[in-house]
Amino acid sequence: MCTVTYIPSPGRTFLTSNRDEKRWRSQAEAPEFHTLKTGRVLFPRDRDAGGTWFAVHENGNSLVLLNGGLCRHIPQPPYRKSRGLVLLDLVDHDDPVENFEKYDLTGIEPFTLIMHCQSGLSEGRWDGQDRKIRSLAAGLPHIWSSVTLYEPEVITRREAWFEAWIRENPSPEQEDILWFHQFTGDGDRHNDLMMNRDGLVFTVSITSLASTHTGGRLQYLDFRDQLVHDREIIYSKSLMPH
Repeated sequence: MCTVTYIPSPGRTFLTSNRDEKRWRSQAEAPEFHTLKTGRVLFPRDRDAGGTWFAVHENGNSLVLLNGGLCRHIPQPPYRKSRGLVLLDLVDHDDPVENFEKYDLTGIEPFTLIMHCQSGLSEGRWDGQDRKIRSLAAGLPHIWSSVTLYEPEVITRREAWFEAWIRENPSPEQEDILWFHQFTGDGDRHNDLMMNRDGLVFTVSITSLASTHTGGRLQYLDFRDQLVHDREIIYSKSLMPH
């Protein structure tokens, strides 16, 4: 939930997330289908709070969460609800963007939400007091880094890595993107895409969705047990091109 990329390609889009977590957090459950009020949703589940950071609804909508809103904040628990459960509430809707605009975020820790939906590509941010939402160009690649883990100059450096890689890989496959998320950096393990801060906070998994208009392939790399989980999802609605 701490580094996310969105990459469009002819006939497909790729949404990929590195989850960086504290050593003492429980290992997440591999992606499975769960039935919510509006249909089936595929997501890896956090064993501690029951939520998720990456969810794909059978209606074609995909949501990815990053910790932190506009800038680094000082945590002030207890919070009313975990951000991972908020994500599940938001994805359980025909229009997650509209749901985000109306959702009661009082008492929720700051977060950033990437929403690739029928309506397009959007970014929502909650800083603990105000929410901001903006539409993004779905035909262009984007990268996000969590403001709770990475200083602004590091975020800028990571954006430069991404831009250089995209220039060299204008039409990547999913395996190429997974390589980028594992091996990109300058040797600084604290800030490389696959990070490790003295064994206390480190990248525990990568989740990647390759999506067409009719369905998607979700690959989940779990580095704690060195397993790769591969799941397919068929959309009940055709995801319209943007």
